[in-house]
Amino acid sequence: MRNIDTIIFDLDGTLLNSLGDLHACFNHAIEHFGYPTRSLDEIKSFVGNGIKKAIERALPYQVSDEELNKITEYFRSYYKEHMFELTKPYEGIIELLSNLKAKGYKLAIVSNKYDDAVKNLSKFYFGDLVDIAVGEDYGIRKKPEIDGVLKAIQIMGSELETCIFVGDSDVDIMTAQNANIPCISVLWGYRNKEFLIQRGAKIFTEKAKDIEKILYLS
Repeated sequence: MRNIDTIIFDLDGTLLNSLGDLHACFNHAIEHFGYPTRSLDEIKSFVGNGIKKAIERALPYQVSDEELNKITEYFRSYYKEHMFELTKPYEGIIELLSNLKAKGYKLAIVSNKYDDAVKNLSKFYFGDLVDIAVGEDYGIRKKPEIDGVLKAIQIMGSELETCIFVGDSDVDIMTAQNANIPCISVLWGYRNKEFLIQRGAKIFTEKAKDIEKILYLS
């Protein structure tokens, strides 16, 4: 690899196990509009491309864009009040971020969750350990577009040539490929190793602390 000074993390499935809150809030929203609820594993398979797309996947049939927008806005309002109930950092994540920060790495989050939620979750769980958190927003296209990556490194004063991406999904792999930076695929998230290999993953880690070892060997 190359000399790395900036690490860009995905959020859900990488730093935070947020599936419990997502499952509860998704089901509350779609049930409110008269649609059947989904299992935890189903919701797990739907997330990764933003809230609206996940809701679209969760519905039993295609609905109008107006209806989809109504459900999405209802979800966002409800999730804002309930996103801290079951969510927690994965084992070893706080220690990892603390160690990386102490060693001088610049740390960012780039997520397909909407921007307000990304910033609130980052601040609540990680405080000052993360330098910048970027989510979907006006003018910031969702991953695998690299808008969020470029915004993060611009704010931190970094360069793509010294970045690495850490994520749990095929979307994260494609984002790193589009940015021409390496990607570490974590195996504790929402996608399994076989799935990630089929999508081009090359570097894997089963424990958060092993990310440090990978970086030191780069």
